[in-house]
Amino acid sequence: MATKKKKATHARRYRKPVKWPFWLLLMTLFQLSCMLQIYINGTQESMVTLFTVYGVYIAAEWIYFFVFGIILRRKSFEIELIAFFLTGIGLTLTTSVYPDRAYTQLVAVLMGMIVFIVMLWVLSDTKRVIKLRTPVAILALAALGITLIIGDEINGARNWIVIGDGALSIQPSEIVKVAFVFVGAATLEHLQSTRSLTKYILFAGACIGMLFLMKDFGTALIFFFTFIVIAFLRSGDIKTIFLVCTAALLGGLGILTFRPYVANRFQTYRHVWEYSNGGGYQQVRLLIYSVSGGLFGLGIGNGRLRSVYAATEDLAFGMVCEEFGIIIAFTVLLTFVALVVYSIRYSVAARSTFYSIAALAASSLLLFQAALHVFGVTDLLPWTGVTLPFISRGGSSMMCCWGLVAFIKAIDVRTYRRYDKIERS
Repeated sequence: MATKKKKATHARRYRKPVKWPFWLLLMTLFQLSCMLQIYINGTQESMVTLFTVYGVYIAAEWIYFFVFGIILRRKSFEIELIAFFLTGIGLTLTTSVYPDRAYTQLVAVLMGMIVFIVMLWVLSDTKRVIKLRTPVAILALAALGITLIIGDEINGARNWIVIGDGALSIQPSEIVKVAFVFVGAATLEHLQSTRSLTKYILFAGACIGMLFLMKDFGTALIFFFTFIVIAFLRSGDIKTIFLVCTAALLGGLGILTFRPYVANRFQTYRHVWEYSNGGGYQQVRLLIYSVSGGLFGLGIGNGRLRSVYAATEDLAFGMVCEEFGIIIAFTVLLTFVALVVYSIRYSVAARSTFYSIAALAASSLLLFQAALHVFGVTDLLPWTGVTLPFISRGGSSMMCCWGLVAFIKAIDVRTYRRYDKIERS
């Protein structure tokens, strides 16, 4: 009787894995259709680049699933399917608009996959995680500090390190997102003293403070939101969270009062039509062009938003709406919601508090960043210029996103075969 009850509990916790071969084949056909559209609407000069980029990317997908699904007999590939789906859309936009940068983005994707695999190995042992939290925190603070000192200012924010003549640029704040979740979850897994909590608060405050000094307000807001999520998951004290948010709000108002140039960055909020040829130029074009795609889109290469500055970065969601259509655009948004639901579902059966906190913090970060991007470009919120995870062009952002989904993947014990056997025994 006890065995039957245990099996019933296990079935509720872990539903039957999706049939990944079917979804992988469907996703591959979708990506091939994207490649065909670019080929039909593109130029003869980009044909070699087009076939190489898609050939390598699709091969990487199939190799990953063959190795982990068939050879290593892993299960539950929902997270990878979502990541590959979103990454494929982003790679399509970059290859279509900037064929000369397609190889660079492909390399970033492959590096992101490597980060994902390495992160899963690191996260497999909580003792290893605890040992690494202090070095990771020091490296994260050092990366932000170096950026603050020698970083280059691009689009009003001093958050880039440009190497050489500009051929290679790195955005350390993106990589630090992974460290922020890692350190927070590892530190707050076991609060043996208030000293551990104080250390993390100081670490979080230092990260957010340096981002403010860089004028990277969008990323600072994402870090603050993630801090609130991690703190609430560990304490569950709504009053304390409310006080922290109130203090942050007062601090933000103080900055706007004594630093008027900060407020000037948000002067077009709710007034983009009045600045249609100035500060609201990009948003106005996005609002006009994105709705023209209808349900099924104009087709890749047929949109007009692609001619607007930073279309594949700051306006990525608008490009998805215009060229892929509203159906795909809403599917993209639902995938971010699905990551949060997945984290919540499996948090009750996680091996450690660390995995629950890390997965929920990472998925909430991705959803919040996606919301800031979508609501910002559509003028529902002040435009912060944050990217759309996985889809916006950028190497640092791509590696960050793959690193974050590793936290979500690790929450399921079926990710690690030895723990899956123990759970089923």
